[in-house]
Amino acid sequence: MAMPLVLPRYTLSDLESFPDDGSRYELLDGVLLVTPAPAPLHQLVIYRLVKALTEYLSPGNLARVFFPGAVEVEPNIHLEPDILVVPAGEPVGGIGVETRWTAIRRWWLAVEVSGKGSTPYDRDYKTPAYLALGVREVRRVDLSDRCVFVSRPGSPELRHAERVTWHPPELGEALVVSVPGLFLP
Repeated sequence: MAMPLVLPRYTLSDLESFPDDGSRYELLDGVLLVTPAPAPLHQLVIYRLVKALTEYLSPGNLARVFFPGAVEVEPNIHLEPDILVVPAGEPVGGIGVETRWTAIRRWWLAVEVSGKGSTPYDRDYKTPAYLALGVREVRRVDLSDRCVFVSRPGSPELRHAERVTWHPPELGEALVVSVPGLFLP
């Protein structure tokens, strides 16, 4: 007779006791997801995307860019996108020393840069979870395939190899990013 596999379940407070060892510890419905520390190309791609997003968003200060950020929902969801964009009015009351990620409830964009160790988590678990939680759009930059996958609620995932566009309805013009440019040495 087969024995059922019992997975331990964790909460946000349990997560605070995990080691600061360079790995990323995340929770999805209490299930622990652990991915390795990022490699140099991963960090370079994040830098290029953060720079493009910051320049695009800075004229009107309509949004904030966090890298990494966290999408947290009590008691047992803690996901850390490599880049998170939230509207400037989020959370209500502003950001202060005591502000926790659980205070942020609106997310415009979550970006995951997926390497060999994180692709299955990012693609199969985190992307659908972000969309179910209300993130407007999820980008998954695939380091192996050198492309960007774009996911939106109710739409199929789209693959972009040349350029990718992001256009929140609150902003007049779209941000266009060269996909090959993200991977330059």
